[in-house]
Amino acid sequence: MSNDFEEDVVTLCQEMIRIPSVNYGEGKGNESAIAQYVVGKLSEVGIASKIYESAPGRCNVIANIEGSDTTRPGLVVHGHLDVVPADADDWSVDPFSGEIRDGMIWGRGAVDMKDMNAMILAILRKWARDGVKPPRNLVIAFFADEEAGSIYGSRWMSTEHPELFAHCSEAISEVGGFSVTVGDGKRLYLIQTAEKGIHWMKLIAHGRAGHGSMINNENAVSAVTEAVAKIGKHSWPQRYTKTAKILFKLVAEATGKVYDEKDLRPLLVELGGVARMIGATLQNTANPTMLESGYKANVIPQVATAVIDGRFLPGLEGEFDETIRKIIGPDIAIETIARDIALEVDFSGPLVDAMCNAIKAQDREGIPVPYLMSGGTDNKALSKIGITGYGFSPLKLPADLDFMSLFHGVDERVPVESLIFGVNALEHCLKNS
Repeated sequence: MSNDFEEDVVTLCQEMIRIPSVNYGEGKGNESAIAQYVVGKLSEVGIASKIYESAPGRCNVIANIEGSDTTRPGLVVHGHLDVVPADADDWSVDPFSGEIRDGMIWGRGAVDMKDMNAMILAILRKWARDGVKPPRNLVIAFFADEEAGSIYGSRWMSTEHPELFAHCSEAISEVGGFSVTVGDGKRLYLIQTAEKGIHWMKLIAHGRAGHGSMINNENAVSAVTEAVAKIGKHSWPQRYTKTAKILFKLVAEATGKVYDEKDLRPLLVELGGVARMIGATLQNTANPTMLESGYKANVIPQVATAVIDGRFLPGLEGEFDETIRKIIGPDIAIETIARDIALEVDFSGPLVDAMCNAIKAQDREGIPVPYLMSGGTDNKALSKIGITGYGFSPLKLPADLDFMSLFHGVDERVPVESLIFGVNALEHCLKNS
């Protein structure tokens, strides 16, 4: 590592991983320790910040950095403090050790998203020491609860404290700006400009309770499992967004392959491990994830339920809902567990230029491209108060690293050199945003 700035980002990432800010869902999470850590690291260099507690232990941190031109709309730079659980028995290392092994920082949150949090903190600490001001005001937000629907995090903050973001027009956060090696070694850097919408739903089948030894043609278990099987086997039609078309045109150019707008799927093979996620953005999807019914082997229950994780493309929420209803028929009830919007913005404008230029400043041969994310981020909540969000957590990754498998996966890790690339690229972006 060439300087204190780069050493700082590595240390910050390790130290945050060692704080197990695990979110178990259903309100069972606690970000208080890591929130206090963030406040302390900012305070060390004279930056004031405030913790907003949405529920006991559910902590969000906000700091304001004044820009050189305070008349411009501000930029929100945000991360989330929580991580998903990790079973230590499955890991090669202690998932909360922050150990450096094989040139990588290992641990839960290494890529989702304590690496980005470390980048943000390292940049702010450097600027405070050097007296650097960004070109416009920055609202720095570290949210709670992103891993379980953002109820205690960005949703609560944007609803209860919208004034904190009132003068901001744009935002940048996670899952974007990472490299994918294609063709004969060309590196595409995927900047997130769109997200699928979410419809998590419970299917409810009602039937006639009875003895398990008797014939029952109104069996709730049979009804719900038949509906689940139909959803699981449904072949969703291809639907190509403007983001997908731009991405695949650039993939075709980089690899010398044929671009056929009627069917983009042949180009997926060029994207390696990222293809699993990108492939899910070429259509709506619905995956059965949970089943529940019954209490005894010889009792036919009156009710059976299933949970479906539904994701729809921008502009296709209506088509998605209509298709689900058609698949399962009129007798199965649908109860919405969670629903959130899809996002899509243009791959253009000054902030996009700043992100692209930041990539090229660190990697002359890098090719910035837009992409649509199959999941969601806290940008959804901010969009509801008029803020346009992008994913830009830059990383130059080894060609053979299956990056997408690390999100919520066993042995989550981030290369040290990728983190150093990222903090320099992110700083370049923020200095020119």
